[in-house]
Amino acid sequence: MKKIRKENSAEHAAFLRKERGKTVFTVAMQILLLLTFFLLWEFLAAREIIDSFIFSSPSKMWSSFLSLSESGELWRHVSATLAETVIGFLSATAIGLALAVILWIIEPLRRILEPYIVVLNALPKIALGPIIIIWVGAGKGAIIVMAILISVIITVINILNGFLSVDKDKILLMRTLSANKMQVLCKLILPANVSNIIAALKVNVGMAWVGTIMGEYLVSKEGLGYLIVYGGQVFNLSLVMCATVILTLLAAVMYFAVLILEKLVKR
Repeated sequence: MKKIRKENSAEHAAFLRKERGKTVFTVAMQILLLLTFFLLWEFLAAREIIDSFIFSSPSKMWSSFLSLSESGELWRHVSATLAETVIGFLSATAIGLALAVILWIIEPLRRILEPYIVVLNALPKIALGPIIIIWVGAGKGAIIVMAILISVIITVINILNGFLSVDKDKILLMRTLSANKMQVLCKLILPANVSNIIAALKVNVGMAWVGTIMGEYLVSKEGLGYLIVYGGQVFNLSLVMCATVILTLLAAVMYFAVLILEKLVKR
């Protein structure tokens, strides 16, 4: 028995080493691919194969980053966009989850509102920009509302579909045991949809950033969206690309934070 256990232990250790090797190789190739892209971009711009005025270059983007950092403007713009996005993300998730719960509990209401939810999801939210500005004002409130509107409908749809996909036999079993709707919700529906809610969070990360940047395009006087618009207006493509890269990094950090939350929940 001890010999068998040792063999199994050795095989398991070898398997874990192999899996770690695959992970290291994947991450290394991802980093290499990114570095190759930027090096090739810099080479083509330096050799004037591409016009650095139109396409910019990594070195010019770095110069723009240093200029923003030294002037103190970088943190002001980053903090403004990040705060708006986080507020919009958390608000949209909470509102979407609450609405999904209400629609699941009140079935007649769900049937009445279902076509309206589908239509609202298909509606280009940017079309509501002028209305939002009139209602909320041309400030941070309008940007946060835009971020919420972009995310909340898709959150309701995804989470509600998860609620409705729970095994009907399990629900019937709980009801035969005299469970009310709130008990079914808390004991069965919500626990069965933890993965679905996390998936909604992942989607909301991207949607919240889209909504925030769209809002900043319309009304903001600060933020990464403002930098992108301003850089385009003055033909400073290095500033545009620098703000876009910073935006990408922040979105990636926020997404990885959701992944960490997912791992903690699964444990």
